[in-house]
Amino acid sequence: MSQPLNKLKTSPFSRRLSIAKTSLNIGKNWAKSSMSGLLMTKEERQIAKHTLMQEQADYLVGELGKLKGSVVKVGQMLALYGEHFLPKEVLNALHTLDAQTAPLSWHVIYETLKAELGEQVADFEIERTPIGTASLAQVHKAVHKFSGQDVVLKVQYPGVADSIDSDLSIFKHLLKITNAVPQTKALDAWFEEIGELLHREVDYQLEAETTKRFARYLADDERYVVPTIYDNYSTNRLICMSFEAGVSLNDPVITTLPQDRKNALGQAAIEIVIRELFEWGEMQTDPNFGNYLVRYEDGIDKLILLDFGAIKQFDDHLLSIARGLISAGYHQDKQKMMAAMTGYDFFDQLNGKPRSDMAEVFLMACEPFAHAQALNERYGGHSTHLDEQGLYIWSGSDLYARVMNTAKNGMQSREFSLPPKEMMFISRKFIGAYALLVALDARTDSEALVAKFID
Repeated sequence: MSQPLNKLKTSPFSRRLSIAKTSLNIGKNWAKSSMSGLLMTKEERQIAKHTLMQEQADYLVGELGKLKGSVVKVGQMLALYGEHFLPKEVLNALHTLDAQTAPLSWHVIYETLKAELGEQVADFEIERTPIGTASLAQVHKAVHKFSGQDVVLKVQYPGVADSIDSDLSIFKHLLKITNAVPQTKALDAWFEEIGELLHREVDYQLEAETTKRFARYLADDERYVVPTIYDNYSTNRLICMSFEAGVSLNDPVITTLPQDRKNALGQAAIEIVIRELFEWGEMQTDPNFGNYLVRYEDGIDKLILLDFGAIKQFDDHLLSIARGLISAGYHQDKQKMMAAMTGYDFFDQLNGKPRSDMAEVFLMACEPFAHAQALNERYGGHSTHLDEQGLYIWSGSDLYARVMNTAKNGMQSREFSLPPKEMMFISRKFIGAYALLVALDARTDSEALVAKFID
């Protein structure tokens, strides 16, 4: 774990000053590189350029990690979305933001706990070392002295909620001075949506209510565990909930399970995604593996769902479009897919080959939800992505790479623009689900997943 931080730069001025210094250092290094490049060959300049870009990207990400807050969160999101418009060196650096997140020192956290709980903080024996850290908060295990109950305290970093708007402005400024992303209205709309999501994510009373709502959704399904919220110890900046013991999905204990148990866990994980779209109309958009744990109990492996801060609710029109896309994917029918794309501005602006290419992208992306017979027919009678039982083999599918390679054709068209913000959240969840199912080496039954929702 990184060295704990003794304080955070939470005021807009101090955070802007930090970014200004970072930008100045980057500019100086680029200037030095330009001067020294005059004496290099073309090949040497190219190598030096990539080396410097990687060094500067690593430096920038290191400075962002110290700031914490929504600057880091936006960086993490860009790492997921930026494959088509960010340099490889920047992407590589952004992908390390999670690993670089340093905890806040105990004395700062304890002062925050006292500010939120008052004298009630004495009701707990709290472990000083966090069991989890993130860009907006960290989590400490504790024991409730009177009941002996193991709990966790999710403590929001002081000041981050008040710095969201300033942080977004900072990040847009960074993108502008580096020319990393085209400054378009679509990008502005995306940042606006990110801002709204972040404001919801730091509202812990909202997260507590959402957690209780998802617990009700899943109350009758023994495959899932949702932590219990303790309202009398929760505030707008602190959540107290039951401690749920389990192991991570990439733990060797899980990855070496028999195939049928891995399949059951994978089915449970991807079923959540389908039900979010077809039943509940709201989605946990953060695909982080840390949001899931596994516990073997009562003869079955149970999936523990931990974080409900990044919930996005969708309007009926978007839900109808998304459901139509999955339905067409279930049938692997291109004409149905083209029809399902109709009525949504982003798709309606595509014509001819770009529209046809996009339909192919969605057909491919929906392979895990396709009827086995339809998928076999699409691949000339037999799909190598299905096993002998007709289960989809996630780890052998190479699905993500195939979808990205196919999507590049459409993105090269002048008619293509940055996807709408709502679709980016949904795609983020599906990309995360794909990574999760591949890591788990699970095989899933599309018939059991989506057939009951398809007309």
